[in-house]
Amino acid sequence: MFTLKCPQCGAESKFSFVNNSYEGPRRCWQCRGLFKLKIEHNVLIYCEPITEEKFKQLQEIHDLKAKYRNEPTD
Repeated sequence: MFTLKCPQCGAESKFSFVNNSYEGPRRCWQCRGLFKLKIEHNVLIYCEPITEEKFKQLQEIHDLKAKYRNEPTD
């Protein structure tokens, strides 16, 4: 289980990944801030704020990758 603290509002989010790694878009559940994340082996590599347009673009890419890998989307 990975815990991420929102850099904008400080709200904590917990989630898990199949292989303890993730790269893609995330939205804070509390402030609705948009971010691009990279997590490797449960270690946060980066968390960058992004625009709504970039969020939608990254979400589409993430969903397509998951579809072709037969993985569920996060």
